[in-house]
Amino acid sequence: MHIALIGATGTIGTAVNRQLKDRGHTVSALSRSTNPALSIEDHASIVNALESLEQIDAVAVASGSTPFKPLPELSRTDFAAALGNKALGQIDIAQTAVSILPEGGSITLISGILANVPVTQGTTASVANAAIEAYVRSAAGLLPRGIRINAISPSVLTESLDGYAPFFPGISPVDADDVAAAYVRSIEGAETGQVITVL
Repeated sequence: MHIALIGATGTIGTAVNRQLKDRGHTVSALSRSTNPALSIEDHASIVNALESLEQIDAVAVASGSTPFKPLPELSRTDFAAALGNKALGQIDIAQTAVSILPEGGSITLISGILANVPVTQGTTASVANAAIEAYVRSAAGLLPRGIRINAISPSVLTESLDGYAPFFPGISPVDADDVAAAYVRSIEGAETGQVITVL
């Protein structure tokens, strides 16, 4: 399969890229630094980047960020940033992919454990992750041509504990390779409308 992977240079994206290539897939990595560039917050760049690729069979996203702050310090701007980047950015990619993917194509987005497990300073991530999961569940039965859609919901990464461990007290981390295996499951499998948890 030919897979468009957005966020291929991050910790998760690197592992996904490697595993997909090891399984014989062709991966087109897209990011702000590729040519053409794709910014998750820029609709025109999403359309241009995806439409520039030759026939793709799947689109996968391993990108998206949210502010981490105590709840009393969060502003409307913080929530807008979280929703605009992680949630609306991915939804925009999915909506664009629907018009490009062939019959039986697939879309894989990323949410995260905070959709269901609240932590201090993680409220914007909880909101954005929940929005992604709601979109996936709603869209699954409405997509044309047998296109499938799933979300991957990982715990905090072992590889990212140096920076994020204080935000996830008592929550067991997972390896990026285990998260990448969930992407393979979503892309190669038969499931749709699922939130695939990696805990």
